[in-house]
Amino acid sequence: MQIIPAIDIIDGKCVRLTQGDYAQKKVYNEDPLEVAKSFEGAGITRLHLVDLDGAKARHIVNHKTLENIATHTQLHIDFGGGIKSDADIEIAFNSGAKQVTGGTIAVKNKDLFLSWLEKYGAERIILGADVLHGNIAIHGWQETADLPLNNFLEDYTEKGIQYAICTDVSKDGLLAGTALGLYREIRAQFPDLRLIASGGVTTIQEIEELEKIGCFGVIIGKAIYEGRISLKELSKF
Repeated sequence: MQIIPAIDIIDGKCVRLTQGDYAQKKVYNEDPLEVAKSFEGAGITRLHLVDLDGAKARHIVNHKTLENIATHTQLHIDFGGGIKSDADIEIAFNSGAKQVTGGTIAVKNKDLFLSWLEKYGAERIILGADVLHGNIAIHGWQETADLPLNNFLEDYTEKGIQYAICTDVSKDGLLAGTALGLYREIRAQFPDLRLIASGGVTTIQEIEELEKIGCFGVIIGKAIYEGRISLKELSKF
């Protein structure tokens, strides 16, 4: 299972929100590259980079931060937040992203999202399946669509999606545990989907459980920044 630390960017700084609330922002480091290098130095190979300004503005904003990390590390970066147009996705890939995550766009402009899947291939496009009370959350979790998670995943797996990041918004940033039951259900229903669990991961034991469930990867954010899980502990994965 892949260990994937998260760096969320606002104003070029490494921050974390609580349940997607921009009013509950905490800055952890002024220099995201420094944070990325610390992950790489611990043997981690992947990074989940989120442009929170972009998610709010509905177009890519922090591509220079992406480019800086991609240029100065060997990390495999998946990038998301505000990618809403052909121009946005081209900027992301040209700035060094190995994969791009699309969530809102997959709900609001399905044809465009599917055109990216066809153009760039299933290895480079990740479906962002953020969920709140069973329905898909969009626009940086500011809205909930009238679209059940299972229907969303079923539709896109039939269209060829191989990777999905599923974040339980109700768990995110609270350090109160992740949605193990939800991920068990998804793995049972979509066994061929490379599921990346995200939101609320707080302990090494949870990571071990996600590995047993058969998740492809796990995204860890606040638990690292708050010292609940150390990079040394993660090295065994």
